[in-house]
Parts: sequence; C-alpha cells; structure tokens
Amino acid sequence: MATLTIPSIIPSPTEDCEQLRKAFAGWGTNEQLIIDILAHRDASQRKLIRKTYAEIYGEDLLKELDKELSSDFERIVMLWTLDPAERDAFLANEATKMLTSSNWVIMEIASTRSSHDLLKIREAYHARFKKSIEEDVAYHTTGAFRKLLVPLVSSLRYEGGEVNMVLAKSEAKILHEKIADKAYSDDEVIRIITTRSKAQINATLNHYNNEFGNAINKDLKKKDDGDDEFLSILRACIKGLVYPEKYFEKVLRLAINRLGTDEWGLTRVVSTRSEVDMKKIKEEYQRRNSVPLERAISGDARGDYKKMLLALVGHEEA
Repeated sequence: MATLTIPSIIPSPTEDCEQLRKAFAGWGTNEQLIIDILAHRDASQRKLIRKTYAEIYGEDLLKELDKELSSDFERIVMLWTLDPAERDAFLANEATKMLTSSNWVIMEIASTRSSHDLLKIREAYHARFKKSIEEDVAYHTTGAFRKLLVPLVSSLRYEGGEVNMVLAKSEAKILHEKIADKAYSDDEVIRIITTRSKAQINATLNHYNNEFGNAINKDLKKKDDGDDEFLSILRACIKGLVYPEKYFEKVLRLAINRLGTDEWGLTRVVSTRSEVDMKKIKEEYQRRNSVPLERAISGDARGDYKKMLLALVGHEEA
C-alpha cells in the first residue's frame, strides 16, 4: 500500500551518486534533481546510495544534503534518506527533547509499527545514541505517561492473526470496569494495551462495543475532569494499534487545516508512511475530507518542499 514510485529502469548507485554530486556543484543546488533521484528510490536503494557516495567521495551524503538544503525541504529529504529504523530512532530521540508533542510522537511510533519494526528501532537507537529508547522515554516522561509509554516502546507483540475470544470477552469487561471507575492508567488497562497482539486487541474492542453499546474511545471521552492529555494519548494509541490509517489521516488533517501548517507533523507522516500504507491513508483522507490529499498538500505547501511531498505521496506529475 505504498505510494513510492520507482522507475522501471533504475540507474546504478554509482550513477545516482554522480548525479547527486552534480546537483551539489556550482553556485546553486539543483533541488529538482535531488527530488528526481531520492524521492523515487526505496529504502534499500537509498541505503546503497549513501554507502556508494561515501566510498566514491569520502563524504557522508546526509552531511552534504545538510549543507546544501534548508528549511522544511531539508528536513523531509534528510528524514526520507535515512533508513526507516534509523529515522524512527532519530524522531523518538528528538521527541524526548521537545517541550511539547514528545509523548505523542513516541506513542505514534510505538503503536503503529510492527514488533519487528520496533526491535530494529531499538537497535538503531542503541547504535546511534549509545543508550536505550526505554531509558530516554522513562527519563523524559512522568506519571501515567511513563507508565504507558515505556512498556509500549518495549513491546514485542505477537503478530499473528489468532484470537482467543474467551480472553477478548474477559478483557473487554476489565477495560469497561476500569474506564467506568476512571482508572484510566490502571495496571490492567496498561497491560492489555501494551502486550496483546493487534488482532487480539481488535477482538477485545469489538466485543467491548457489542457488549457495552459504545466504542471504547467514546467512553474514554466521557469524563468530568476537563481536558485530559493522557486520555487523548490513550485514545490515539488505541486508534494507532487498530486503525493506523485513521490515526494518520487525523494527524494530516490537523496538520494541514490548522491556522499555519504543522510542517513537522506533515513531514513526519509523509516521510514515514510513503513506503508502508500511504495509499490507505490517502483513501481515508479522501473519505473523511472529500478532498484528495495531493490537492490539500498543493494548497498548503510551497516550492521544493511541496514537490517532495507530492512525489512521496505518489502524485503523478511529481
């Protein structure tokens, strides 16, 4: 369900590196040439380009891009050029240093990636930052957020489709009782959300809906204690686990429709999902907003940044 488009005849990594070197040469950078190459190569091809560039020119391609580019265009090209696990490790580390949004980005990565992806992200985090992602998340979060996020990033969920319906019914009852008591960060709630397979969670939530007459996320909105960010995170986590395309559609919608684009959110989603499930996200965006995602991006972004975004979401003219 990726939107990445790759040419039928792919130049060799050496040819790509030579063209990128030309794009950097002279007084002005050839941004379009960079887009034409990097926005149309998959993760393994981009990794080989980086390796070949270092072998030929003795320089790190990422450092070259950092020198040549700027602003939002630089950020999306840099993120896109990274290996997916390395990219997520970078985003998670960056999030722990932010005053806002840190909990959201960590939750997003932990709930929407597979167990195999999370294992590779943790390994990439070790290699790059010389410590564990769990250590940083524990240090930079507190209270209920720490209680949810640390096991979430540590999770090694079973990825099969088998479901235990007896367990689903019993755990749906547990969730309903805890939510009714407003015990949103209870150990049992955290255990179910952070350890069960996505298929098992889906079965539990379906039974919750059928048995108690409401979707769990609606019940998590029924509160008398004002705006609660933890509840918002918990709802988003559940959506990310079960319906990632709906979660990402909302991130994109809020990023584009707000007063002043949230380029950080827009860049993050496009750069991380274009090789995964962007087609499904685009379909959900069209269904929810009655506007193609490409048109929304075209009306909101500008210049080379817009061109790169459109190329990654599979716009035919990009």
